[in-house]
Amino acid sequence: MDSKPEVVRRAPLILAAAIGVACSATALPFYSIGPLTKPLTEAHGWSRSEVQTAILFSVGLGALMSPLVGALVQKYGARRVAMPGLVGLALSFFLASISGSSILIFYLAFAGMAVLGAGSSPVSWTRGIASSFSRQRGFALGLVLTGTGLCAIVIPQLVTAMIAWGGVDFALIGLGMLPLAIALPLAWWLFRPDETPPANEAGAPDEASWGISLGEALRGYRFWVIFASIACIYLAQSGIVANLIPAVTDTGVSAQAAANVQSVLGVSIVVGRIAVGYLIDRIWAPGVAAIVTFLPVFACLMLPGSDDYFVIMACAVIIGIAAGAELDLLAFLSARYFGLAHYARIYSMFYAALAVAGGVAPFLFAAIYDRFGSYAPAFQVGAGLFAVGSLILLTLGRYPQGAGRQPE
Repeated sequence: MDSKPEVVRRAPLILAAAIGVACSATALPFYSIGPLTKPLTEAHGWSRSEVQTAILFSVGLGALMSPLVGALVQKYGARRVAMPGLVGLALSFFLASISGSSILIFYLAFAGMAVLGAGSSPVSWTRGIASSFSRQRGFALGLVLTGTGLCAIVIPQLVTAMIAWGGVDFALIGLGMLPLAIALPLAWWLFRPDETPPANEAGAPDEASWGISLGEALRGYRFWVIFASIACIYLAQSGIVANLIPAVTDTGVSAQAAANVQSVLGVSIVVGRIAVGYLIDRIWAPGVAAIVTFLPVFACLMLPGSDDYFVIMACAVIIGIAAGAELDLLAFLSARYFGLAHYARIYSMFYAALAVAGGVAPFLFAAIYDRFGSYAPAFQVGAGLFAVGSLILLTLGRYPQGAGRQPE
């Protein structure tokens, strides 16, 4: 048996999946809408809430597609579903670039990201990783899901630079080229996951034959605890992250400095992904989750209206670490509490809650700004959502016996 750790042996698979997540229909629209918001309002006269509503079509409509993606992944495998999704996402960005001042076409393009790009969502990438790793599954998922952090680091800077160089339409074309020219070739070459979970060190399949059905999961309380937690945390997180650049520039900070703040948030997402992925292989995952996702309560209360750049950066770090933890935890908890036999279907239902929250929250936070002229009320609501979403995870209890080894 090869003595190298799993994450070393399967490093090319992790790399391809991480880039796929970074260039997915979940990450690219979400992390690009912040730096696009003000330029679009200036170019076309749209309000901030009108621009942010586009996320409702891309991420939010993805909620309707998620169960279908889960079923397709279960039937055809992650690789065959992920790659067409990358092509569909690219085409949708190209449509957005020619929308002109028609906000309906702009919305149609973002809807296309959800429908045509659905296969590129984390449902596909995480299923490929979950079935290919055993002892280091949490760490591997954390490494793969650093793709969203990479997106948060690079995309605000890249979009800001592309807008300055060629305008907002040029930036949208550039965004469309990323999944087509980078993620797709890597997925074709390197993303070749095992469709059957690997054997553990004793030689027996680890979670290979264990797993409850979607119907059984829906009848249990743990499914609804995780579902509610995801909804609360993602409502808060998505509303804050998507509106972070406008909120920071409202304090007088330059657009470039605000992009730097979001890039710092992206670095924190990467740190959160890796650190939490490492910890949950060793420590009870809901306990780790509760601590990490409760800390943003303080950031939400400190951030609105602060003109202290150090405070703004510190809040971005806290929110970023929590954002980094959540997707990793979602994939890990799905595998541990419900098994891999029906992972794609169950995870896709959780992802639907994430997508709805991620699609609705940016619009709601922007609408609150349009109503009150301040993001403070929205951030206060976000603090409450983080508190509820984090604490209810403590009710999940021990992993089921069929889920494999219990952490210390």
